Amino acid sequence: MIPARSGSKGILDKNIQLLNGKPLIAYSIEAAIQSRQFDTVHVSTDSEAYAEISCQYGAEVPFLRSPETATDAASSWEALLEVLRCYEKLGQHFDTVMLLQPTSPLRTAEDICAAYQVMADKNAKTVVSVCEAEHPPFWSNLLSADRCMDGFLDNAALAPRQALGKYFRLNGAIYLFNVSDFIVRGSITYDKHCYAYVMPVERSVDIDSPLDMLVAETILQYQSNP
Repeated sequence: MIPARSGSKGILDKNIQLLNGKPLIAYSIEAAIQSRQFDTVHVSTDSEAYAEISCQYGAEVPFLRSPETATDAASSWEALLEVLRCYEKLGQHFDTVMLLQPTSPLRTAEDICAAYQVMADKNAKTVVSVCEAEHPPFWSNLLSADRCMDGFLDNAALAPRQALGKYFRLNGAIYLFNVSDFIVRGSITYDKHCYAYVMPVERSVDIDSPLDMLVAETILQYQSNP
């Protein structure tokens, strides 16, 4: 399931903006199809235009997202539950579902297959993609209104970076669920049944701003002509 609500504010119509000559959403659709892991590659959208573009790249859009799950306040998990229930009404049931955000265009078919391998190896109910954090969390804190940095760092942050160990962050590229477990919980739960799939930083770009688009396009162009 690829969630592609229209009406993004940071970048107008972000999910269909051209990235290196191709709509942003196309990268997730093509990676899903190339992985050969899915019976159905579904785009959840409230836009007829988005649906048409998605179908051109091989996705299925047999129904549009409801107004209730197309608001800023609605979560991707609500949209995912809606999609699963709509397919149930059509007589289609699934063992697993993977949520692929279209804002992660550098995620590959190999990443998708590797996440499924983690699920099999760990007998996991949930697999979530992460990448190494660019900076240790100790180097971050809130700032007061007057920007005074008194107490900004604690003693742990003063150690050499190598001594702080490796930290990882969610990169938003892959969320893989056992369907029956997800329907019971209704959202993601980071517990003993949830395991990480580690992706490299260079495939973990999450498109949220024009700068992110520029970074992703630069990487894609380098990959095609290093």
